[in-house]
Amino acid sequence: MATAHLDRRVAAVRRFNRLYTRRIGVLNDGLLRSPYSLTEVRLLFELAQSPNLTASTLRDELGLDPGYLSRLLRGLEDRGLLSRTSSAADGRVTHLNLTEKGREAFRSLDARADEEVRTLLGALSVAQQRQLLDAARTIEELLDGTGPQREPYLLRHHQPGDMGWVVHRHGVLYAQEYGWDERFEALVAEVVASFIHRFDAKRERCWIAERDGEIVGSVFLVQKSKTVAQLRLLLVEPSARGLGIGGRLVDECLRFARQTGYRKMTLWTNHVLHAARRIYHRAGFQLVDEQPHSRFGRDLIGQTWELTL
Repeated sequence: MATAHLDRRVAAVRRFNRLYTRRIGVLNDGLLRSPYSLTEVRLLFELAQSPNLTASTLRDELGLDPGYLSRLLRGLEDRGLLSRTSSAADGRVTHLNLTEKGREAFRSLDARADEEVRTLLGALSVAQQRQLLDAARTIEELLDGTGPQREPYLLRHHQPGDMGWVVHRHGVLYAQEYGWDERFEALVAEVVASFIHRFDAKRERCWIAERDGEIVGSVFLVQKSKTVAQLRLLLVEPSARGLGIGGRLVDECLRFARQTGYRKMTLWTNHVLHAARRIYHRAGFQLVDEQPHSRFGRDLIGQTWELTL
């Protein structure tokens, strides 16, 4: 009897797999109407998210056979999508990066993937969308072996519309929680405008935290000098605080800064931002300077924190 029940469950899982692979186009010769296979698209995705990856890191992350991975990488390189450079720290290590052609190919694929999922979700009601996301989250938790998460969230890079959200929510929340005036919102607008105008994808990042499709946090890493990175505009919505999002955003900044070759991280904050200061302290930052000011309509103490990478 137990075997019969298990057989039915196996058949149900396989039925779902057939439905899902057909719906997302995995069975087509090229994924997302492209000349690339599913595995090649996944490699482009990983390389776009994390510069200077190594083949061994990709192999471990994706569980690919070394020989198969080597052939795929060689194919991407032959098509001008991938470049290899020796590590300055260890000549035996080779870093993999997308070329400009590779980045353009990824951007096109990423936009198509977004559009296909948007079309899929658009055919469902809001309640059905939430039901689908809950089911997907359950599958992910069970198969990943992590167990149920209290409040799952995801991090992504910035996209059109995010900068407006960053400015708006900083202006609203800091006025509500600390009584800061519109000069702070103006400062945030200047920071994000400078980020967009001068954005260097190789050395700078913005991470946006989402939960159930809603933005709940952000952070920026910008180049202050060739060796110093600056962390800016860390924000977590009140509804998402206590979930570890702030610490995760700072960790992503540190990981990227180390991968990129920065030697130091710096940030400027204020003494009243106790939660943020606790995050910085736990991450290893040290307070190096304090200066009183009243830039935002309140008497504050500005603080500079630094961390040697």
